[in-house]
Amino acid sequence: MAILVDKTSRIIIQGITGPTGRIYAERMIANGTPLVGGVAPGRGGQVVAGVPVFDSVADAVAKTGADASLSAVRNSLTLGACFEALSAGIRTLVVYTENVPVHDAIRLTAYARAKGARLLGPNSAGVISPGKANLADLNDRNVQPGSIGIVSKSGTLTYEVVDDLQARGFGVSSVVCLGGDPVLGTTYADVLPLFDADPETRLVVLIGEPGGRLEHHAIETIRTMKTPVVAYIAASNAPPEKRMGHAGAIYEGGDTTAQAKIAAFREAGCEAVARVTEVADAVERTLDLRRAKSA
Repeated sequence: MAILVDKTSRIIIQGITGPTGRIYAERMIANGTPLVGGVAPGRGGQVVAGVPVFDSVADAVAKTGADASLSAVRNSLTLGACFEALSAGIRTLVVYTENVPVHDAIRLTAYARAKGARLLGPNSAGVISPGKANLADLNDRNVQPGSIGIVSKSGTLTYEVVDDLQARGFGVSSVVCLGGDPVLGTTYADVLPLFDADPETRLVVLIGEPGGRLEHHAIETIRTMKTPVVAYIAASNAPPEKRMGHAGAIYEGGDTTAQAKIAAFREAGCEAVARVTEVADAVERTLDLRRAKSA
């Protein structure tokens, strides 16, 4: 199984006629992702990568039954594009766009919650369920199916973790990238129960970073889970008050530092590591311990 997207998903791309949208569309079709169309106002009737282009999301939903969308429009158009998608009934929305104004992000994430939809981002690398559907900028060739779930803010760190896991023979059930901005539509605590309910996910890797308290909120959820979680918190040696690439990754002191988050996960009984190269070892130890307890 998988979470958020799979072979039954019906996916569209907003901004499909732009360079980013076209790249996504061509790759999705080539790798078997169920892309059913795209949206570009004023360009309805065109075809991109073999799928139809519609003038509005409402048209796309009516004609294709679309339930998931990747928004690849420029940041000044993101708020309107997201409102349009959510109003038309899209249930899973990935906002790939960076530099979305904070006030726009607040409005669009609140609207998604009001609609009962799942919004990843802004500035999200997306979601992939390997072999089923890819609504992410992670390359299908580099993510093999398996039983490890991953939830992360960072697409780049996710690649590194996936590579190390696959070198040990572990594949992935789904990867969910939340986004790197201060205001996000989906949190670790939102995603973890979905993995916990997935019978094919044996363990979840949580990839975090300094700044904010999303990881601490996740710990409260982890205490209720039957599925084990391994945490990796990046940038444990970064200087105080240093922004680490993502707008949301800023040391604020206290329990928002990487060291404090690692300590909190360990106190909760999780394997937690400070180096990306230690994740695969931690996964093996955790699964071995789980097997020993069930023997």
